[in-house]
Amino acid sequence: MIHRRKISLFSLSFLDCICCGFGAIILLFVLTMGSQTETMRNVRESLQRIMLAHLSTLADFSTRKEELLRKASAQAAVQAEIRQQDTLKALLDDLEQQIQYQEAGRRALLVEQDQMQKSIAALQKMPVMVLPDVEPAPIGLPVGSNHIVFIVDTSGSMRNPGTGNFWPMVIQKIDDVLDVYPEVLGIQILDADGRFVLGRTGQQWLPDSPEIRSGLKQALRRYDIFSNSNPVPGIYQAIQRLYEPDNPAMKMGLYVFGDEFTGTADVVLRQLDRMNPADENGLRPIVINAVGFPTAVRYYLNPANTGLKYANLMREVCFQHGGAFIALRDL
Repeated sequence: MIHRRKISLFSLSFLDCICCGFGAIILLFVLTMGSQTETMRNVRESLQRIMLAHLSTLADFSTRKEELLRKASAQAAVQAEIRQQDTLKALLDDLEQQIQYQEAGRRALLVEQDQMQKSIAALQKMPVMVLPDVEPAPIGLPVGSNHIVFIVDTSGSMRNPGTGNFWPMVIQKIDDVLDVYPEVLGIQILDADGRFVLGRTGQQWLPDSPEIRSGLKQALRRYDIFSNSNPVPGIYQAIQRLYEPDNPAMKMGLYVFGDEFTGTADVVLRQLDRMNPADENGLRPIVINAVGFPTAVRYYLNPANTGLKYANLMREVCFQHGGAFIALRDL
């Protein structure tokens, strides 16, 4: 019987081959790792160079940005200085214009003062006349109108400075006028700027009645809108909006209550002559009356003489337009 030798699968030769194979693999791995390390080093150096280039570009951009900001700040400062100079120049021009106005007013006052001195000197040469002390009569203005409208100066000088309400004499004189007209066809009231005191009624005549008269006076007492101290715009508005030239039966009476005038009299007289022309008999369709209150003449220091200007204007207007001017001495 033949005895065969047993063959072992894991012999020494097999282990040698396996070890050699593993050694070759390790050697290849080491060689490959060295090549990759060199590549990575090259890539890293390239990235560093690129990064340095970008950082240099960013630094350049930052420098340019700071320079542009400095230039913009300098330009803004120059523009602000230019605007400030323009503002100062405008203020100086305005101040110079005001100085010119003041100088013109001073010269006008000197002329008026000279005229008053001449008038006083002339009066001193005249014989002395003693006039009786007559109390102011009630407003005896011309009667005959069937439509009456009041133009009331609602400025501060027509009000009590302590309460802000109208001087009681203003309402009293309106009552006096209404008593002269027991019954009319239409009635209205405007302030010196031409606003209707009863604004909700619209720009039209109100029918006359005791309730309407009482409502008008109550509305005027509560009227808190301060107008300019110049009744001329109100006169113009009343004529333009209330007079009906196509109504031959209308006899319109206009009553001005005020204390000051700030315009030029000749311009007003010419305009009223055009708006309220006289017929061939010298009669005009609208009768204009006025009452002057002494607030600007007696109770206030007014170098512009607006109270005297109001009295002179209204006296001439009433004379030309068939009415009467009454100047009150006291409130």
